[in-house]
Amino acid sequence: MELSKVRAREEIIAKFHDGQIIAIGGQTGQYMPERLIQCVLDSGARHLTIYSIDTSDPGTGVGRLIRAGVVDRIITTHVGTNPETNAQIQAGTLRAEFSPMGSFIERIRCGGLGLGGVLTKTGLGTVVEDTKQTVEVNGERYLLEPALRADVALTRCRQADPLGNLVYRGSTGHASHPVVATCGDLSIVECDHFCDLGEIGPDEVGVPGMFVDMILV
Repeated sequence: MELSKVRAREEIIAKFHDGQIIAIGGQTGQYMPERLIQCVLDSGARHLTIYSIDTSDPGTGVGRLIRAGVVDRIITTHVGTNPETNAQIQAGTLRAEFSPMGSFIERIRCGGLGLGGVLTKTGLGTVVEDTKQTVEVNGERYLLEPALRADVALTRCRQADPLGNLVYRGSTGHASHPVVATCGDLSIVECDHFCDLGEIGPDEVGVPGMFVDMILV
């Protein structure tokens, strides 16, 4: 029985198609799953919805998808580092929903854990409240930020073993990748160093293999 989750690049490319929701780990263009993003581009998939902390800089990370014009909608925390994203939003060719950083990550986490959403006070008393459901708990009002679940999650890790156990290193590795890796119906990870079984100790695992479906080495 084949236990390894390592897959050929061609097999991964075949998993992308028009209209998918794709969650992508990384932040401000740093430690992005660039090889997996290239797989998306090579697939020819269009009309995508992207969940990402930001849209990177022009021509890097998520910015490559923006430049290619294959993204119709984004849910993100800011786009200030990419004027190409702003231009598409202003032109009406790209729809954007902005979410505070903490709320965004919690929504992703809820999507990965099967929770319905997160209650937060961030946005109460502002125009944000006009489009959100409010919930009262113990006399306190909260906004309900719904969970974010993706068709595909694309992330990057420092180490992976054949079963998909993942290890991360540094702030850029831990920033969003461990959370994003859990939120997709199909979770694909790009790893820097592929390990044999037993090389990764149980206490080193950042995301267990049960969440991972495919590995690009």
